[in-house]
Amino acid sequence: MIIPVILSGGAGTRLWPVSREDHPKPFMRLPDGQSLLLKTYLRAAGLIADGGEIVTVTNREHYFESKDHFAEAELAGRRARFLLEPQGRNTAPAIAVAALALAAEYGEDVVLVVMAADHLIHDLSGFKTATEHAVTLAQQGYLVTYGVRPTAPETGFGYIEAGKQIDEWGGCQVYQFVEKPDRATAQEYLNSGRFLWNSGMFCFTAGSLIRELHTHAPDLIEQARICIEHSPLQNTSGVALQELHGSSFASLPDISIDYAVMERSSRVAMVPAAFDWSDIGSWTALRQLVEPDSELNRAHGNAIFIDSRNTYVQTQGRLVATVGVDDLIVVETDDAVLVAHADRAQDVRQVAKRLKLENHPAHRLHRTVTRPWGSYTVLEEEARFKIKRIVVKPGGALSLQLHHHRSEHWIVVQGMAKVINGGEPRFVNSNESTFIPAGHRHRLENPGVIDLVMIEVQSGEYLGEDDIVRFEDQYGRVQ
Repeated sequence: MIIPVILSGGAGTRLWPVSREDHPKPFMRLPDGQSLLLKTYLRAAGLIADGGEIVTVTNREHYFESKDHFAEAELAGRRARFLLEPQGRNTAPAIAVAALALAAEYGEDVVLVVMAADHLIHDLSGFKTATEHAVTLAQQGYLVTYGVRPTAPETGFGYIEAGKQIDEWGGCQVYQFVEKPDRATAQEYLNSGRFLWNSGMFCFTAGSLIRELHTHAPDLIEQARICIEHSPLQNTSGVALQELHGSSFASLPDISIDYAVMERSSRVAMVPAAFDWSDIGSWTALRQLVEPDSELNRAHGNAIFIDSRNTYVQTQGRLVATVGVDDLIVVETDDAVLVAHADRAQDVRQVAKRLKLENHPAHRLHRTVTRPWGSYTVLEEEARFKIKRIVVKPGGALSLQLHHHRSEHWIVVQGMAKVINGGEPRFVNSNESTFIPAGHRHRLENPGVIDLVMIEVQSGEYLGEDDIVRFEDQYGRVQ
């Protein structure tokens, strides 16, 4: 049995301002309209037959949006299982708990194909062929990694040095893993032909990984076992759900699978990845997905180039015009604009780091924020009022809640709302409104079959999102 395990926990800070803490890189929409996570689900589905299972390890806060992307992939016949982390703990704990959970259900011979949610591969046939090769080695007891043949002296990737060949298809032992090099060293690696990029994808049986972790990281695997024992499996709405126990998961070390076991084990093998691969690690990589004009300018959105060369513009709505510029990256969102030299694309992470240190909301949130029931967009905000556009999906419902410091005025502009406002429910139709005084218990639901769209006007002394007391919630957000 083969089970894809998708790790969806990266921050993607080099892709700010589109990738943010509460809406990270896997959820980004590419020029073709699909997200990286959706593409990963489709790639995983190609490895298994109907009735197979796809596991996603992600943060508790990203569960509902991840489930939406799984549904969008329309993988009929494939079962979704989510392991929900209460906090980030790097790849070794995530893979360890997945291996223990799957071994407990399917036995230690189950083969895990570990994939990152934010990688892009177009050649699905080549990926499947390489995975079949990896599975063969995994069943012989190897911990298998995928090595990507470098095409340039890339300094943003780790490298793998190939050792002794172990089969006729090019599989080999790994001589060593090496850290991200400087440019001169990366050029030496490229010229030697012995080094491949470390893709961060793996294949092994659950039992092989568990045994190697017992040898090289015994404290980690034992703490992971305690965590799984305190994390019961639930089945809800056709989804298998395992919320990882908070305190025992927090006790796991923050360490990568490379450091924990791959660099230490003598049972590590590599299969060459005879397919295209990108980790979409910067705006330089993302712009390659867009066709250039005669001056090598690329646009994803509404852009005009005048006397400009080798410039990339991405816009979410506003027109962006460049005049007389070379080698620039310009990214526009509703609340931020990035302007960077193409040679400094890796340094965009410094912007996200600075914003986080200053506790600026732009490191974490967009103006449009996804919620389990839909989304809201902040249209305008001042000291004593805030205006939002709220979209509630069919069947979606906000929690039964109250606010101590603000009142709310709701105006329905599309669909029909079912409203509880301190008493019995009533229906509010398009072009009708209702007023929610501060301190009133209230709830908003969409009983219809189309999106409910409304404008919310908040007023009060304090308008923070933390001024909320929940009493009931169908998404499990009541503490």
